[in-house]
Amino acid sequence: MSSRSSTSPEAVERPCRFKFQLNGTATTVDADPDQTLLDVLRDRLGVTGPHFGCGANECGACYVMVDGRAMASCDMPMWSVAGKDVVTIEGLGTAKQPHALQRAFISEQAMQCGYCVSGILISAAALLKRNPSPTEAEVRTALDRNLCRCGSHNRMVRAVLRAASKMATP
Repeated sequence: MSSRSSTSPEAVERPCRFKFQLNGTATTVDADPDQTLLDVLRDRLGVTGPHFGCGANECGACYVMVDGRAMASCDMPMWSVAGKDVVTIEGLGTAKQPHALQRAFISEQAMQCGYCVSGILISAAALLKRNPSPTEAEVRTALDRNLCRCGSHNRMVRAVLRAASKMATP
């Protein structure tokens, strides 16, 4: 038996208030500092684009952009996003105005089951944000951390290159 009482102040979890930008909107949420961003997005904020895959930052299904970088939200504690800019697949585009990447993925038929696609689109968007004219090798490297079991990678690479070309054209 532990010498510490279960009602001691150290044993009581106290949620903290976190403020950050979510898809361009100032967001405030009360959460345990060690709760994952993925859990808060899906369970508290109703943002379901990022998916739970491996839970160990190895598959990319949960990727979001944090300050312009694609990152795994499944092992990212809430304290690490305070004051930052978080973008999920819901923040890239809408059904009426899809992002150039979303349009290119549709044109290239670059998705099958769809489970990994939101993370792949986030990785691609982060790449195009820092490098608007990537080479095929750079696209492949950027998507390398995302696992896709359906075999659509070649179409995905073509879609990212198509989107980069469209985005470069005024």
